[in-house]
Amino acid sequence: MAIFTKPKLLFLILILVSLFLASQCDEEENNNPYLFKSHRFTPQLRSKHGEFRVLDKFTDELFGGIEKYRVGVLEFEPMSFMHPHHFDAQLLLLTVRGSGTISIAEEDEKKSFNLEHGDVLNISAGSTVYFINKDNKEKFSVYVLAKSVNLPGQFQEFFSVGGENAETFYRAFSSDILETAFNTPRDRLERLFGQQKQGIVIKASEEQIRAISQHASRSIKEKKGETGGPFSVLKERTLIGNRFGQYFEATPDRFQQLRDLDVAVGIMNINQGGMILPVYCTRATWLVMVAQGNGRLEMVSSRRHQRQGHKVVRGCLSVGDFFVIPAGHPITVVATGDSNLRMVGFGINGHNSRLNFLAGQQSIWRNVDRGAKEMSFNMPAREVEEIFQNQNESYFVAAPKGGGRRGQQYVSSILDLVF
Repeated sequence: MAIFTKPKLLFLILILVSLFLASQCDEEENNNPYLFKSHRFTPQLRSKHGEFRVLDKFTDELFGGIEKYRVGVLEFEPMSFMHPHHFDAQLLLLTVRGSGTISIAEEDEKKSFNLEHGDVLNISAGSTVYFINKDNKEKFSVYVLAKSVNLPGQFQEFFSVGGENAETFYRAFSSDILETAFNTPRDRLERLFGQQKQGIVIKASEEQIRAISQHASRSIKEKKGETGGPFSVLKERTLIGNRFGQYFEATPDRFQQLRDLDVAVGIMNINQGGMILPVYCTRATWLVMVAQGNGRLEMVSSRRHQRQGHKVVRGCLSVGDFFVIPAGHPITVVATGDSNLRMVGFGINGHNSRLNFLAGQQSIWRNVDRGAKEMSFNMPAREVEEIFQNQNESYFVAAPKGGGRRGQQYVSSILDLVF
């Protein structure tokens, strides 16, 4: 049609459509207290070759059960090294991109482990750790859950070696204290602690990386799921899945590393054009980050409208975004765009927590008495069951046309008018 002969007009229309869709997302996100866009993660540590971004402390009354926890993202550029440091918090690490090596120095031993996509590792509070990204092309990214051991929801990193934006804690001591502690003259100590002028993550050579990583090991799974190092969530049996998506989960019931924190770890892939059926978690509150792709969520909020009953919160998802799913809150997520949607998460109170689906062949309604269905819906039980059995799939299904995006009808009207 004539529109195709006017590329400038077509370009303008596409911009208007994009702005409309973006405004819909912005409006929904502003009204969604459970969704935190990627820019809400602020750099707690930053250098040219890596950084540690952290989300602010959970202070809203909605998050009363998770106020002791913080989440963050460690990211390392290729061929980089992060100085030794420790935290006053217990850490749970989940590798979401690339591969690297972590070394842990404690009073009576040193351990080094290779970490790959999907690996989980528990770090005790106060353990001195350092990282390397030994890949020469890909970034190394780690999703971090921190549980503070001092003030709830607040934790601090302590760097043994200083540098730009992170001075060594040794220099906080008086010179005479350091001279006595190290039995070394002040001038040599000044040189030791003042030599490093770069950031907390620095570039490393192949030889330096090889020297650090040569004794690192992979996770070794022992009996009953116990490990002496990291374990892979992706090597667990798929908890649920079909051609539209898959979900992997490691639970405190199987892994000692998760038992101390009572935290489950999950990785969900929703294939392009797929959707997870409405579901809620019985006990765990999930802290979820988008690792790949784009999507859209709808969740029933615990805040009610005074006269309209439950409130539904919505939001558009992109890489780096984070959202909270409180226990018992029904939710669905749709994969939008031209790629799969991958999400990773930590489930607080993960012991004995289950997924209860509200639609599909594995819906909890299949275990509700016919009489209870009839009285609840004020409809014949046969008709109620027929509706609930119309969905032939379980867990994941094909998404609604348009990805379930609210306002799609208006966009379609614009396009129909133009074309």
